[in-house]
Amino acid sequence: MSSTKRWAKVAAVAAAAALALSACGGGAGNDAPDNTGDAGDNSGAPTGTLNLGVAYETTNYDPSTTSSALAMGTNWHVMEGLYEFDMATYEVYPALADGELKQVSDTEYEATLRADAKFSDGTDVTTDDYLESWARTTDPSSIYQQFFSMVDSVEAKDDSTLVFKLKYPFANLADRLVNVKVIPASSTQEEMTAFPIGTGPYKYESITDTAVEAVPNEHYNGSKPATVEKMHWDVLKDDSARLSAALGGTIDIMETVPSTLKSQVEGAGWTIQETPGYNNAFVMFNTSKEPFNNPEVRKAFHKAIDREKLVEQGLFGDAQVATSFLPEVNPAYKKTETQFDMDTEGAKATFADAGLSEVTLITTDHAWISNLIPQVKQDLEAAGLKVNVQSMASSDLYANYADVEDATYDVAIAPGDPSVFGQDPGIIIDWWYGDNVWTQQRTFWQSSDPENYQKLRDIVAEASQHEGDEANAKWGEAQDLIAENVPLFPLFHRTMITGVNEAKVKGFQGIGTTGLSALGVTVE
Repeated sequence: MSSTKRWAKVAAVAAAAALALSACGGGAGNDAPDNTGDAGDNSGAPTGTLNLGVAYETTNYDPSTTSSALAMGTNWHVMEGLYEFDMATYEVYPALADGELKQVSDTEYEATLRADAKFSDGTDVTTDDYLESWARTTDPSSIYQQFFSMVDSVEAKDDSTLVFKLKYPFANLADRLVNVKVIPASSTQEEMTAFPIGTGPYKYESITDTAVEAVPNEHYNGSKPATVEKMHWDVLKDDSARLSAALGGTIDIMETVPSTLKSQVEGAGWTIQETPGYNNAFVMFNTSKEPFNNPEVRKAFHKAIDREKLVEQGLFGDAQVATSFLPEVNPAYKKTETQFDMDTEGAKATFADAGLSEVTLITTDHAWISNLIPQVKQDLEAAGLKVNVQSMASSDLYANYADVEDATYDVAIAPGDPSVFGQDPGIIIDWWYGDNVWTQQRTFWQSSDPENYQKLRDIVAEASQHEGDEANAKWGEAQDLIAENVPLFPLFHRTMITGVNEAKVKGFQGIGTTGLSALGVTVE
């Protein structure tokens, strides 16, 4: 049995579980400093240990199936695609590729593997490894498949050259290729899930439920060499546990500092870095059910909620009220024609006209989501609705309410953010509005409003073929269409808050996503 087939038998189950949850992530502005380092800046031998306190856990590190914040963050240091992002700027640089993509025609590109590249176990990297990695990443069971619908085929031209043939012109192919991390063709999915082998500047030394450690990859010959002798990630889901570790000096960087703890972290002499991002709480409607099939009713929900108050009181100001599906930090952002300024009386009239007097609101039990719900309930009740709230684990919300046959839920509020995969508007929009489980099952928008669904798909396809002002004009159309229909729409976009002990850590830049990127960082 080929390794692809061995992998696919297990991957179908893993991907189904991953799709039950939203991705984690965010984006920084293009004026953020470079935090990837380069060979010229870090020519000395790696020294010291960098200790990172992270807020998420996982058991799946396989780069072709995981969307875990922890695995994505640690894999940035261990795995490589042909191209990688500087996560502070989303600028793309050649990683396992030797230089930029070569454009042969509007629909054909070539990439060459870095000369003498090796995996951390010392074996040579070949085009066979890439083709196997591509097959796993684009398998129908993988969450990543939807990112590559524009690719017709990938072939090896010779031992070091890959040829990408597209179905139609696509402007951001290198950005998408970042999401194909290269693993040995001989590996199994089980091996990559537990302990991936990559070509990056670091290699995993140990992975447990409570900690991850990585050390320099002695076979790495790329442009971003290791700068510390060891990276140690402590898995500290509880906010107070991360705070205690920071105050006690056992970690040097603290992921996801709660707004309420910023003063304590700063009081210990640490620096707080705040980066606007994509992470949001979204309102999702079951559009297969009346009256939620009516976009006016859906818009009334947003107008009934005092989003400014949510941000100020629920998030202590560490977010931006959504004025579009994309956050303002995205280069393609457009303030949409449809806005959701609070209008309690208008919402009340819309609900009354639709015969809606009671609603069941299902929510995830993330602490910051739970903090929002009392005000949301109060605002909706002020607009004439009786609101029944059911809070549960994220996995239960999808498995038991959304991803079921003939789903009967009314409205859901949950967190999400796919920008860990890139800030390409196509990725952000397609995560929730592509031909996938979100539109087919969770919102049912694909079947409840096929005309507008297809209109959005056509706009996205056209926008993806352009660059610059032409592309942004089409992305603006997409944002306007989403805001006019809102089967799923954010209440706000959060600011990501990271704590750094700059007395020890040099060169770290916080990013607008879950996960910590520490390439090029040094310790004293």
